[in-house]
Amino acid sequence: MDAGDPRRGDRAAVIAVAIVGLGRWGRSLVESAQGKSEKLRFVLGVDPDLGAAREFSAKHGVRFTPAFEEALADRSVDAVVLATPHSLHLPQVLAAAAAKKPVFCEKPLALTRAHAERMVDACQRGGIVLGVGHNRRWWPAMRELARLVVCGELGTLLHIEGHNSNENSNAVADGWRTLPAESPGGGMTGAGLHALDAMVGIAGPVRRVKAQLIERKPPPAPQDTACALLEFESGVSGLLATVRATPFYWRVHAFGTKGNAEVLGETEVVLRMSGARAERRSLAPVDSLRAELEAFADAVQGRAPFPISPAQMLDTVGAFERVVGELGR
Repeated sequence: MDAGDPRRGDRAAVIAVAIVGLGRWGRSLVESAQGKSEKLRFVLGVDPDLGAAREFSAKHGVRFTPAFEEALADRSVDAVVLATPHSLHLPQVLAAAAAKKPVFCEKPLALTRAHAERMVDACQRGGIVLGVGHNRRWWPAMRELARLVVCGELGTLLHIEGHNSNENSNAVADGWRTLPAESPGGGMTGAGLHALDAMVGIAGPVRRVKAQLIERKPPPAPQDTACALLEFESGVSGLLATVRATPFYWRVHAFGTKGNAEVLGETEVVLRMSGARAERRSLAPVDSLRAELEAFADAVQGRAPFPISPAQMLDTVGAFERVVGELGR
């Protein structure tokens, strides 16, 4: 094995990673870690775009190929990161598992739970790490909210609300992200899924969904709203909303018998406890993209399991499929 091969047990090794898909988000992942992380480095870029993607790779000291198969066959590549169209996630994860390459897949892991189950099963049978890109879980404010719930400071969790909206769709005139088959449910796939995953991460799997999608304007500049009423298996109730297109807004609010905590953005938490004045906590910012990639590197190196368990990955995809199914009625 190579000296830097994570499989040889060298916990100080930096894993060598291929980035597959060099669109806006793939580039963001590279820029978050390249030359900044002590746990991973990107060594290969994969994209069918032989112009801008090749130039981006060269700028960041990354070899380039248009062929995904080359990344899987390259023995100098320890793991792959997928920032590709959603419909490609299933075959690409299955191919990575067959090649014994740990794989980090951007959200959504899959558009259906059945596909996600195949991915999880293939990676488990192949003995490789599967990570998923829900970077909001690494926001300091979201980590604090999860801590408050888990430690019982809020009492028994009764209700949770999530809202994630942005106007990114105004900048996307064409391409795969505009296709309903790739991004179903209006803004649910791009923005709403982040809030839904945050809610599932705190309240657990979803039992029942009622949802509506109101569309006001057709592509390429959609204006739509999606919202859902959720019942979690834990007995917690939930409300979810996402709007295209409006200035960025993030809010996740957990209500318990002793208090409630509201996250507003990456670093702000408002805590309201029974009998006390509201307390606003401002936390130090972190690069959530680098943090999730380094958590994946830790899992590949055997330092710690990936923080999002396979069961939680399936719970989020299952909830997403249910919401999208309701929105399409």
